[in-house]
Amino acid sequence: MDTYQIRVNSEIGELEGVIVHSPGKEVENMTPKNAERALYSDILNLSVAQKEYGHFKNALAKHAPTFEVRELLQDVLSNQRVKETLIDHIFDNEHTMASRHFLLGLSDEELARQLLEGVILVKDNLTKYFSKERYALRPLHNFFFTRDAAMAVRDKVLIGRMANQVRGREALIMQAIFDYHPMFRTQTVNPVQHATFNDKISIEGGDVLVAREDVLLIGTGTRTSSQGIDFILEQIESKEQVRHIIVQELPETPESFIHLDMVFTFLDKNKCMVFEPIVMKPNRYQTVHITIDNGKVNIKNEKNIVECLNNLGFDLEPVFCGGTKDPWAQEREQWHSGANFFALAPGKVLGYARNVYTMEQMNKHGFEILSAEDVGSGKVDISKYEKYVVAVEGSELPRGGGGARCMTMPFKRKPITW
Repeated sequence: MDTYQIRVNSEIGELEGVIVHSPGKEVENMTPKNAERALYSDILNLSVAQKEYGHFKNALAKHAPTFEVRELLQDVLSNQRVKETLIDHIFDNEHTMASRHFLLGLSDEELARQLLEGVILVKDNLTKYFSKERYALRPLHNFFFTRDAAMAVRDKVLIGRMANQVRGREALIMQAIFDYHPMFRTQTVNPVQHATFNDKISIEGGDVLVAREDVLLIGTGTRTSSQGIDFILEQIESKEQVRHIIVQELPETPESFIHLDMVFTFLDKNKCMVFEPIVMKPNRYQTVHITIDNGKVNIKNEKNIVECLNNLGFDLEPVFCGGTKDPWAQEREQWHSGANFFALAPGKVLGYARNVYTMEQMNKHGFEILSAEDVGSGKVDISKYEKYVVAVEGSELPRGGGGARCMTMPFKRKPITW
């Protein structure tokens, strides 16, 4: 078995390892009544979503080793102590009517499946009989967005403190994988287990971007709190070099603004994707620059993310989500994750094909548009292209509320020479 030292010093370094979770029955295990509780505004067609995801994953696997949450979880559950500890943590974290004895009696494969897809409530007493719940442990409807529950930042893994209780088990599973799977060498940092934890701390991976080894971008809004960013600030040591955190305030509505990577992502050393109304135009959402130098913290406002990064030695040109001409097109494509790109290497990215105005802008900036289906099947030879977008057909996946960056948890990237 190959082993991996966790190392992510940028958003665009050539990908060397990534974790994904192919959507399964947990996506289908909801009704219109509980969709909102599951953080969905609609119910996905699983068979279509799986077909689209298959093209996405196959294209991803052409670039780097790609690992499934389900298989990694099954591996760590083979350790009885890990299995018992994880189940104890889940029971501590969730109000459940599941049987600990029943779960421990399942095979590793079946336990992994039920922890992801949900544990059916057996109505063997009156309280359970009266319960309106279908599940003793609810399905993890959102886990195909693997970005949020764990973040590789430099050589460590920051475990998410999810804003919604319905996603808490995702973080516990990811921590168990990084703590106990023999493939990974790293140290996890979990806010909940830290001495300074307070209940106002929330951190999700869609809000945390590693711009450079010394620069983090973090969004704050409905999913990542100012207290969560303060926790990250406390973890940063700046004895050897100055560190920077650039914080972007996000709107609370609509729900398409849940994370920073829905309005800003990196494409190349000198290109970034932006949703212009939030990132570039004057508005009431602050851009705040935190500098940590030898233990001293300085905080000031900046004009916008791009200008702040360029003042720190970047040379970024913004590409506009939804194009430059029509605000309605910008809003519509942002809603369907038009700004949410995932870098496979500098100038080589994944995104949704449906956002046609965004793709036109990418093409104008020198990116060839390649079909994910053609890349995954080998019909297109990616080695012949220096700069490209692998375009994923998406009718169902975007309706889950996320794009290519949301669906990936990279844990190793090659260093960038800036």
